[in-house]
Amino acid sequence: MLASFAWLVALGGVVVLMSFIGAKKGSVLCKDVKVYIPGNQYFIDKEEIDNILQVKSRALIGRPVDGINIQDLESKLKANPFIASAKVYTDMDGIIKVEISQRQPILRMINLLDKDFYVDQNGLKIPLSDNFTARVIVANGFIEEPFAGQIDTLHNPVSVSIFKIADFIRRDSLWDAQIAQIYVNANREIELIPRVGNQHILIGNADSLATKFRNLEAFYKQALPKVGWDAYKTINIKYANQVIGVRNILTKKDSLMVKAKADSAKMKKDTSLTKI
Repeated sequence: MLASFAWLVALGGVVVLMSFIGAKKGSVLCKDVKVYIPGNQYFIDKEEIDNILQVKSRALIGRPVDGINIQDLESKLKANPFIASAKVYTDMDGIIKVEISQRQPILRMINLLDKDFYVDQNGLKIPLSDNFTARVIVANGFIEEPFAGQIDTLHNPVSVSIFKIADFIRRDSLWDAQIAQIYVNANREIELIPRVGNQHILIGNADSLATKFRNLEAFYKQALPKVGWDAYKTINIKYANQVIGVRNILTKKDSLMVKAKADSAKMKKDTSLTKI
């Protein structure tokens, strides 16, 4: 009986407390809206959040807190293509707090129609921003991925492979520093453009990425130091069990032309000496 009585007293206390909180909340007016946007990439800023929530038009400030539809505010924020998630809540002092999680682009893609867009870490297409330009790897060439200006998934298999390769590169400090661009050639095979060296790296697709990049690293360390960074015009790593280097024929030709010119100049010099 004592235990039951104690539970009844506790329950009654909770009911009284909730009633007090409800009464207090009903009398509290919204005093301010505070926005939190973590991270260092600002596709959307506080001013744009204020515009979405109509803060400056006094649509929120001065209104009773219990009369504000929090779910409706969250839905308005989530409709923005640069916002991944939004959490809105109020405190007992009449402050509306807004926590924003932005989409994180890892790739900028330019398709055959010259439309460019970002692809975020979840593989979703998002439009460019007027506020911020992300420093991410760029993919172009024969890319047939459509873009209608709104959040969408990737539809083309080549685009999905590009996304997987870009995601792999960004997670590895070595390749993130070395690979400058992704290119899709006329055969719809994927090539990588390095920052150092003039060669193209033919990777083909996103199969066996760990093995392909491990083979490429070994080629960089063992072969290129012996022949020079410009000795190959193409490094083919699309086959997981081998690396094929295609020699730069133009470099050889240029070298022969330089040698021929040098020999010709020497012959002219020798002829002049003979006449003297």
